[in-house]
Amino acid sequence: MFKNIILLLLCCFIFTACVKKEVPKDDLTKILERGKLIVGVRDDTAPFGFRDQKGNLTGYDIELAKQLAKGILGSEKKIEFVPVTASDRIIKLSSGEVDMLAATMSITNNRLQILNFSAPYYYAGQAILVNKSSNMTSLRDFQGKRLIVIFGSTSEGTLRTNVPEVEIIGYKTYREAYKALKAGKADGIVADDSILMNYAVKDSSVHVLPKRYSKEPYAVAVRKESDSERLLESIDYVIENLQRTGKLFRMQEKWKLKD
Repeated sequence: MFKNIILLLLCCFIFTACVKKEVPKDDLTKILERGKLIVGVRDDTAPFGFRDQKGNLTGYDIELAKQLAKGILGSEKKIEFVPVTASDRIIKLSSGEVDMLAATMSITNNRLQILNFSAPYYYAGQAILVNKSSNMTSLRDFQGKRLIVIFGSTSEGTLRTNVPEVEIIGYKTYREAYKALKAGKADGIVADDSILMNYAVKDSSVHVLPKRYSKEPYAVAVRKESDSERLLESIDYVIENLQRTGKLFRMQEKWKLKD
């Protein structure tokens, strides 16, 4: 009986030793095995991410994401887009719904506490969109007035610092903000100049005030954990290659982000 027990324990030990322990997979390994990149993008921020007349996602961020898929997986078609807003994009990234964000996301000290960012792929600056009939010329003119910001953006901090007496109204999307401005619900919209200029080009009844109130480096965001380190290295490699070859500059020209 004792010999049988010893033999059984020995067999269990040998079997356990022969079974390979499963090594946890990092984000890049999971993406390579899946064969598809899942990217959170905006669909309301032309010319970065928006829908064309057929309803297809297009824009500078969309094209960048396709270049990332091509660099990581060998084909720009191996990609899935998930629309996000300024207020839910970090949640969708943190929950694992998306692998990364290419969604007009600027690098800030607060965001660096919870996210990791790639090298910047574009620099924007905060500006103010107003109706042509407005007599406002600078941010200081809006003391006691109403300004619109997008929930989850960096604009509110700029306003609190520069014009503490301003009334801040928040909207989830740029479409809602623009409609509110046109309806007279506020005196202006504070957001990144590259996004606001798109409205001014299409609508001659609004214009962007000349002063810029910040420098906003747009970058691709990933989760702030060790499993995302190799993925971030791959993203940086693709972006640096796009910069080195001039492809990134040509993309900015294509989407009228360069004069």
